[in-house]
Amino acid sequence: MTNEQQQLEKTLEIQEEEQVNNAASTAEMEENLQNQIETGESSSDTTSEPQETELTPEQIITVLTEEIVSLKQKLEEQNQQFEQLKSSHIRLTAEFDNFRKRTAREKSELETQIKGRTINELLSVVDNFERARGQIKPSNDGEMEIHKSYQSVYKNLVDSLKRLGVSPMRPEGEIFDPLYHEAMLREYTDEYPEGTIIEQLVRGYFIGDQVLRHAMVKVAAPKTPETIEAAEVQNTEEENASPS
Repeated sequence: MTNEQQQLEKTLEIQEEEQVNNAASTAEMEENLQNQIETGESSSDTTSEPQETELTPEQIITVLTEEIVSLKQKLEEQNQQFEQLKSSHIRLTAEFDNFRKRTAREKSELETQIKGRTINELLSVVDNFERARGQIKPSNDGEMEIHKSYQSVYKNLVDSLKRLGVSPMRPEGEIFDPLYHEAMLREYTDEYPEGTIIEQLVRGYFIGDQVLRHAMVKVAAPKTPETIEAAEVQNTEEENASPS
């Protein structure tokens, strides 16, 4: 190989190395440029984000005041709901209490009515015992024993009626009241005020605080010339009608 050829080869090698170095430099420059572009975009993104601004004391007071007003409104709504529920509870409690009392009263009245109907059938037996006690006068020991025996039965019957809540009326001397008494006779007299009950003809009874049977009574009436004349006529008729 001649010297010229050797120099030519060296020249070509140098040119190839320069081309390689130039290509490497170009790639490095492109890479640096790309990094700069990416870094710039990231920086622009960072700077584009909105920054939080600090509130002034006046703004803080305004926000807190609005929150207080909102909470007060919610509290007022809760209080109204509570009062409505409370009123509803009180009303339902009162209605239930009234229902319970009404039911108990109706039950008691029904029991009293049923008891009264049953007992009322026994009052005629009591009346017969009382008539016998007033009319029969024992004249010997045997009759007295019989009298004591049926009076013992009468006493047991009266005691049983008392245990059932039955009590007798004692209207003598009271003013006539149609709620408790039934007027059977009128007696014209000056000894008693008008309307006064002189005598109880058939005994009346209570069962509890209710009337079981009205008392049949004789009521006092004032004397007037007309009533005196009517009484004299009645006495005369009775004397004429009686056998001589």
